[in-house]
Amino acid sequence: MPSSSISLIHHATAISALLLLLSTISSASLQRRPFNRIYAFGDSFTDTGNSRSGEGPAGFGHLSSSPYGMTYFKRPTNRYSDGRLTIDFVAQSMNLPFLPPYRSLRNTNGGNGTATDTHGVNFAVSGATVIKHAFFVENNVTLDMTPQSIETELGWFEEYLETLGTKQKVSSFKDSLFWIGEIGVNDYAYTVWSTVSSDTIRELSISTYTRFLETLLKKGARHMVVQGHPATGCLTLTMSLAAEDDRDSLGCVQSINNQSYTHNLALQYKLKQLRIKYPNATIVYADYWNAYRTVIKNPSKYGISEKFKACCGVGEPYNFQVFETCGSASATACKDPSRYINWDGVHLTEGMYKVMADMFLRGSFTRPRFGYLLNKKLNGL
Repeated sequence: MPSSSISLIHHATAISALLLLLSTISSASLQRRPFNRIYAFGDSFTDTGNSRSGEGPAGFGHLSSSPYGMTYFKRPTNRYSDGRLTIDFVAQSMNLPFLPPYRSLRNTNGGNGTATDTHGVNFAVSGATVIKHAFFVENNVTLDMTPQSIETELGWFEEYLETLGTKQKVSSFKDSLFWIGEIGVNDYAYTVWSTVSSDTIRELSISTYTRFLETLLKKGARHMVVQGHPATGCLTLTMSLAAEDDRDSLGCVQSINNQSYTHNLALQYKLKQLRIKYPNATIVYADYWNAYRTVIKNPSKYGISEKFKACCGVGEPYNFQVFETCGSASATACKDPSRYINWDGVHLTEGMYKVMADMFLRGSFTRPRFGYLLNKKLNGL
């Protein structure tokens, strides 16, 4: 055999060995609890209980009633799903308990939360926007009925830090994963019938969001995952309201998907700038857009048979009506939510959230790979 061929074989073998090693390290990293705690931010895709029934996204006021929570918890837990969310799978994968919602800590133990916040806190709140609520009020945007924004969540986090001692504060940044769940879709949704342009929303949202991330980085956050927007043109609500001729190659609403795609490009550009400015931090972008679209393209690969219809709801053709959403008297839930992408018209099923978590933690839909962040943490970098 020619020496060049032998060299190529050795090279390929070395690469395969390296990839196997990285895979093993990543798997072992998760089992070894690489982070002592997780701090989560975002909206209803990440909220584990900061919202209550009657709050959060308009039209979804049945959060504390069945069939919410039917799959895993067997009861409503103020999560907008039939079970666990992506952040729940993230916590479980690292051998950490589910993150308590900040509001539950603030209302117990004198607000100190010392009994249950050992392994992190969830500050995400359903219906939250990136842009301040006052902006929507000033522009007569009546759809925004949620006063909380990403700045509200940052304020909660700062309040929480004040309850900790100096050593705890240092550990809170050194040994913690900051998981920034999807947020900002509501900013566009609330202004859909207003005179505020999507360009204005994108510019304000990205600038506000960047300040939020930079505040965390300045405080000492070193390990951060930032989710982009999903393919929002594929959500049941969007499909049911958009014109039938507004469709892309996947059958989703083209105009809305284009909006999310453009937003994600702007976000990724800002993340590149932050990586340069804060070289000691590892900032991972979770590509929700392409992960979601990958499932839409080949749903059966993930055990899914229904791409667009909501599992819980009423009406044709998508089992969704704006004024008769999941939890209302007329709505019913499908027998097997894991076969559906969408749970209630806007939010996803536990099955879909698990697929997304697997794609982010072990797949190729993060940049850099999540395993890279884990290895840096284990090496003290």
